[in-house]
Amino acid sequence: MIARLRQTLITLVGGSFLVWALLLMVPGDPAGRVLLARGITEPDPAAVGAVRQELGLDEPFLQRYLSWLWHALGGDFGVSWTTGRAVGDEFALRLPATARLMAAAVVLAALLAAALALLAVSGHGRWPDRLSRSLSLLMLVVPGFLLAVVLLDIVVLRLGFGRVISDGTWGTVFLPALTLALATAAGWSRVLRSSLLQARAEPYLQVATARGGSPVRRLFVHELPAALPPFLTLVGLGTAGLLGGAPIVESVFTWPGIGRYVVTAIDARDAPVIAGYTLLAVFIYVVVSTGVDLLVRRLDPRLTTGPRTAKAGAR
Repeated sequence: MIARLRQTLITLVGGSFLVWALLLMVPGDPAGRVLLARGITEPDPAAVGAVRQELGLDEPFLQRYLSWLWHALGGDFGVSWTTGRAVGDEFALRLPATARLMAAAVVLAALLAAALALLAVSGHGRWPDRLSRSLSLLMLVVPGFLLAVVLLDIVVLRLGFGRVISDGTWGTVFLPALTLALATAAGWSRVLRSSLLQARAEPYLQVATARGGSPVRRLFVHELPAALPPFLTLVGLGTAGLLGGAPIVESVFTWPGIGRYVVTAIDARDAPVIAGYTLLAVFIYVVVSTGVDLLVRRLDPRLTTGPRTAKAGAR
């Protein structure tokens, strides 16, 4: 656990430093972008200088970063350069909508992945398997932003289902969550399919078949429990990936979440917001992956078998 916490801290610091360094290399003056975001289209040099002093941009880069990092480790992500409000307050205001979107996307991705994997396994080597692989490939190659625009045009505008402007509630979450889930579900389904086929080839499945076990019983009692650990691990790792794709989807569907807010911050080079979002994404990734790791160890006791247990078994 201590080693995991140390790795987490190193990842948080490294990710935030990389974000600040990349923002430093982007051409243009952040002070001008901030004034533009505040509605001042043609600022004079005095106004630009005042904003630079206000944001601390006249200080050395490393000093600005270390000052921000010290406060961020204490839970203070600083003040947004564009809105003047605390970044933590801005995130807290938009976090419920993003949490709803992420939860719906994970559930949809898991259900779609399970459906595709079971379809492939039920007709392994035949047309159901080929159909499942074709659908997975199609879901992978279609860009998320293109899918979002198509869904808005066909489902919302032409068919009249849903809303053009989402309000962040469960009633409007399906289309943006589906857009996020499709590509993820395609990758998850391939892993679940391979795990199910591997579990089906185990000797104990032949014993269960010889004892007269039905295909449904073999699937739910033997095959799925054996295939779940690698699948759940992939789900945990993919959750942070969904958060990374949220800004584009939230912008297309006007979803009032953190992702859409970060897109605006990127355009204004609002470093405290962007770095805070990076820390949030890494933190969620670590928490979810740790929780999944503990769950997988509960499902598969072999993973918790230590060296002493292994030696005792060998004797």
